[in-house]
Amino acid sequence: MRWLTHPVAHQSRKEAIVMALYRDEGIVLRTMKLGEADRVITLLTRDHGKVRAVAKGVRRTKSRFGARLEPFMRVDLLLNEGRTFDAIRQAESVSVYAGAITADYDRYRAATIIVEVINDLASTEHEPVGAQYPLLAGALNALATARHEPELISNSYVLRAIAMAGWTPRLDSCVVCGRVDQLTHFSARSGGVMCATDRTPDAIRIQPAERLQLIALLAGDWAALEHSPLLSGTQRLVELWAEQVLERPVRSMRLTEW
Repeated sequence: MRWLTHPVAHQSRKEAIVMALYRDEGIVLRTMKLGEADRVITLLTRDHGKVRAVAKGVRRTKSRFGARLEPFMRVDLLLNEGRTFDAIRQAESVSVYAGAITADYDRYRAATIIVEVINDLASTEHEPVGAQYPLLAGALNALATARHEPELISNSYVLRAIAMAGWTPRLDSCVVCGRVDQLTHFSARSGGVMCATDRTPDAIRIQPAERLQLIALLAGDWAALEHSPLLSGTQRLVELWAEQVLERPVRSMRLTEW
């Protein structure tokens, strides 16, 4: 919520720009170097959606921000609206996910998949994302606390975040004829599972156990998921679905060799 304004002089008094200050909570998705000491911080925020903001001096050893603006950190922020980038005035830690996540390779890989997907889904800056924010926070918290296996968390997150954005694969009946038996194939292009009769040339074979895992991942049914490890075929189907929706490969998922 914007709560006060701060005038910034530019060339002359008449051309003064009124820059709004606002406070929000956000999760750091990625960072990019800017100049000698600054960074552009990409965040998903609770109320303002995706925001790109400059953190001045953050790369200096004695920066007032410390490590609070590293990827996967959840922070309370005071920001200035800007023309190209907003500016971070204050940042205080809310949840320190980064330490536990970056200390373990599997958790780190899962987290990079998660932030890459939400960064693409939240394509428009300053557009509220609703329930996407608590879903992201919940996934990173689950990784940091080792609540479930990292690959289960990341694959479930990918399906649920994409479904929340409006794309849910049909997994309980054929996308062509609607039959609920003999669901032997999956087509990301067509939107879900297919029977043997109606399968399209691009469809790939799906095993019954893989389909059941997809259903559990989409529902966040952890009781069902923790009975067996994630199947490589299931993970491949999640990747294909994400690639179809995002219209490009998810680079972080390609780290896994099939």
